[in-house]
Amino acid sequence: MSPERLSNLEQRKIYDPILRILHACNGLAILLLLATGWGAELFDQGAARQQVWIIHVYAGYVLIVGLVARIIWGIIGPPHARFSDMWHPAAWLRALQQLKKFRLPAMSMRFGHDEFASAAYLLIYVSIFVMSLTGLALSAIEYDMGPLAPQLFDEVWLLDYFEEPHEVVTNIIAAFIVIHLAALILHQVKDKVPVTQSMFTGNQYRPASLPVKK
Repeated sequence: MSPERLSNLEQRKIYDPILRILHACNGLAILLLLATGWGAELFDQGAARQQVWIIHVYAGYVLIVGLVARIIWGIIGPPHARFSDMWHPAAWLRALQQLKKFRLPAMSMRFGHDEFASAAYLLIYVSIFVMSLTGLALSAIEYDMGPLAPQLFDEVWLLDYFEEPHEVVTNIIAAFIVIHLAALILHQVKDKVPVTQSMFTGNQYRPASLPVKK
């Protein structure tokens, strides 16, 4: 973005390093999970396929640790890292009203998490929790791995109860990633505000002419 455009924007350091590191680690873990989950289907039954699934399981462990850390940081971290920064029910109602009129909700231009997108972020955290829990059960049943293995290993009759929800939330998360990236690009182009770098530098920009929205 040109210096002229940046001069019309107000900049603040919003996202702390721990939040950004957790965001990156969890995002990479999810991408690895998607890649190994879909990639394993390219192999016939055998050692190679099983090895990919083992990598998938370990990537799931990384995600679970990152998710627990993010939940803790969302409770005790700085204001903009907390889940309270994502709680905006009044804004969500306004967004629904706009969508009923076939209009895309505008960028909220507040410092911190976008108040409209925050609803999706919270739902994705719930989806990741479900994916992690069902993944732990599946790894225990099929590979005798993880903390649930002593209780669930070889209980194949339980597979259907965990496989379907695991696949459903996985597809939801994959769709969210595509929509999330598309929305970042759209706001970057439409609103002329550099939003894509906030999780790299911690800095957020907003038009200097707007009042600060809490």
